Amino acid sequence: MTHRHGGCLCGAVRYEIKGAPVMTVLCHCSHCKRQSGAMFSTNVAVAEADYAQHGETKVYHDTGDTGQPVDRYFCGNCGSPILTRAAAFAGLALVKAGTLDDVSWLDPKVEVYADRAVGWVAPIADAQRFGEGLM
Repeated sequence: MTHRHGGCLCGAVRYEIKGAPVMTVLCHCSHCKRQSGAMFSTNVAVAEADYAQHGETKVYHDTGDTGQPVDRYFCGNCGSPILTRAAAFAGLALVKAGTLDDVSWLDPKVEVYADRAVGWVAPIADAQRFGEGLM
């Protein structure tokens, strides 16, 4: 069984992912851009049961474009975004890929809100692209 580890910038929050991810998704929505401080957010979707966290996070209760709740968890010390739990993806934890210790295995195959991607960010080759998101 594969185990992956990650955590926040200051080390107060650490986590372990057991098993294989369901998918890796780039999100170009305005909320992910603002939360990540970047032009998109890279998210690794894993079964909730495969995610174990040590250390406390704070949560920002957000609402997705569909009107469904989206909870965004982050380190209260350093502000690193750790994961998202969205009603549209019940049973999954959407781990922020930038917090993983090793990202060499990442291979995103889905982009959502692709119609909101900035022009200088090239589409990922062979990835499914959706103009609107699912949250």
